[in-house]
Formats: sequence, C-alpha cells, structure tokens
Amino acid sequence: MKVFWAFIKKEFFHILRDRRTLFILIGMPIVQILIFGYAVTNEFKGANIAVYDQAQDESSLDFIHQLQASGHFQLVQNLQSPGEIEAAFQSAAIKMAVVIPANFGQHLYPGQSTQLQLLTDGTDPNTAVTLTQYAGLIIQQFQHQGRAERQAPPILVENKMVYNPALKSVYLFVPGVMALILMLVSAMMTSLTIAREKELGTMELLLVSPLPPFLIIAGKVIPYIILSLLNALLILGVGVYVFGVPLIGSFWLLIGVCMLFIVLALALGILISTKAETQQAAMLVSLMGLMMPTILLSGFLFPIESMPLLLQWISKIIPAKYFILLLKDIMLKGSGWYYIWTESLVLFGMAFFLLMASWKNFKIRLT
Repeated sequence: MKVFWAFIKKEFFHILRDRRTLFILIGMPIVQILIFGYAVTNEFKGANIAVYDQAQDESSLDFIHQLQASGHFQLVQNLQSPGEIEAAFQSAAIKMAVVIPANFGQHLYPGQSTQLQLLTDGTDPNTAVTLTQYAGLIIQQFQHQGRAERQAPPILVENKMVYNPALKSVYLFVPGVMALILMLVSAMMTSLTIAREKELGTMELLLVSPLPPFLIIAGKVIPYIILSLLNALLILGVGVYVFGVPLIGSFWLLIGVCMLFIVLALALGILISTKAETQQAAMLVSLMGLMMPTILLSGFLFPIESMPLLLQWISKIIPAKYFILLLKDIMLKGSGWYYIWTESLVLFGMAFFLLMASWKNFKIRLT
C-alpha cells in the first residue's frame, strides 16, 4: 500500500510540475465559467438606436429620454428624413429605429390616438425581438403616465423587422454555421495535418526534399482551400434553396469574402501547427483558441454589446465576428463594397499578419 500511495504522490508532483496540465485542469475551467457566465446572455444593454422625431415637442423628448434612461438603448443618431433610416441600417450603425409621428403629443388628450413605429434589424432575429420587447415595456410605462390624469387612449405600436419580416432564425444561423464550418475545416484540420507530419517524423523528409518551404506549405493547404470553398458553396446552396435565405447582394462579392476568410483561417491553422508538437496539442489550442471564441464572442449566438467591456474588446480580434457581419450584409441587406470595405480590410489585415507570422515560424524551424 505504501508503494501505491508513493505512486499517487509521484503522479501529483508530475502534474504540478507540468504547466500545460495545470492549465487544462485548473485554468481552463475558470476561463470557461467566466466566459460563459458573462457572454451567454440574451439581455441587451446599450443598443444603438436612431430616432426620427417628427413631433419635436415636450412629449416626444420625454419619451426619448425614457428610452435612454432604461439602459437598454443608446441614441446615436437623430434622423431628419425617412430615407436616412435605410442608410443607418445598411451601415450597421443602429439596431433599431424609432419613428415618432407629428401628432405624438396629442396622445395625452382624450379622443386622440397616435402610432409609434419600431423598425429593428431582422438579420439578428433574437436581438430584434428582445429590443422590441424592451421598447414595448417602456412605451407602456410612458403612456400610463399620460393616462393617469387625462385618460388618454393607448399608444398604438407598429413593429417591423427590416431585412427579415418573417423573423426566421435561419437567417442568422446560416452565416454563423458557415463561419464555424470554415474555421473547423480550414484552421483546425490544417493545424492537425502539419502537426501529424511532425509527430510521425515525416516532416523531416519533406524539409529535405527539393521543394522550397513555400511550396510545402502550399501543397498542404491548397486541398483545404478547395474543400473549404466547396463547403461554403454547399452551406450557401442549402440555405438559399432549402431554407429560403435570400441572397440579395453580389454572389461573386460573397465568394470573395469567403475566400478571404478561408485564407485567414488557413494561416491561423499553420501558425498553430508551427507551435504545436503533437496533434493533441494542436487540437486543444484549436478548440480553446478558435472554436469557443467563434461560438461565444463572434455575435453568432449572443449579443456582443451586452458583454462586459473586456469581452467586447477581445471580440474585436475574433475573425468570425467580421465574417458573419459581412455575410449578413451581403446576403440579407444586399450591401455593396461601399458598406463592407471596413470589415473586409480588417480581415485582410488579420490574414496578412497571420501569414507573415506563420512564414516566420516555419522558416525558424528549418534552421
């Protein structure tokens, strides 16, 4: 029995000396519970909204103040015409637009009624429904204040989901699933493939071959480029022809964005493989560093605006966040290059940086 306990003690010491094992056993659960605790929420705070106030009276200003005081909404634009609403949604500057009619102040008097219009971005149905519910509660509270003394009629509310009037959740899931699949095939599979070559000892055979390092890398990743593009076309075809997701924008612009994200994901996979010595290590880094952030911090399932400021800053380095925005802009909004160049430039910069980092690390391993 003493030998047995000595063996257990030895294993404990071995675990405590291995930093990677300690991180998996202690660090990873802490990181996961913190991320899930703060990121997994359907509550919305500080949603950007625009107001088209045609009344411009004391009553409308009081209502706008109550919207902002709730903490759920943040006024970022005062619109001057109905045409500015579409431009605000196209540029992704707002999540909701509130149209206040010219007779809004008359709702305080008996015999008069008025109608508010709430326009929400239907490319994210869950967020649209949540914001509509928040606004509905604030409107109820506001109108009860006015009716308490003068018995005014209720305010009528017209809800409209822009780009997704039927409020189909599949409009959100198709771009999100495409980002997940492309990240899985491009980054994770590439990192595992190169790590397997090193683990089996066959990488040395490749390095002493007549092929230069660039062609070795290209030969490894080109099959995954083709497979990833086929996967993107497959998901796109199923989404459009089976689930009825519209493709309003340019098909070739969409393919170009997909290729940019695929190259970025491949560069990320190569970078992981240059650091990982085994397939197990590559898998762990891919799951923790790619899949979880893509699911939790890309805005695919949970609103980024409701997360703590630290997680919002971390989300800015998640490539899937920009890719999902680009997919929704092109497919659902029909946006052209004018509206998507910023996100595209961010992805291009990330891809260039990762390619250079991967190339540098791969060259170091040649010496």
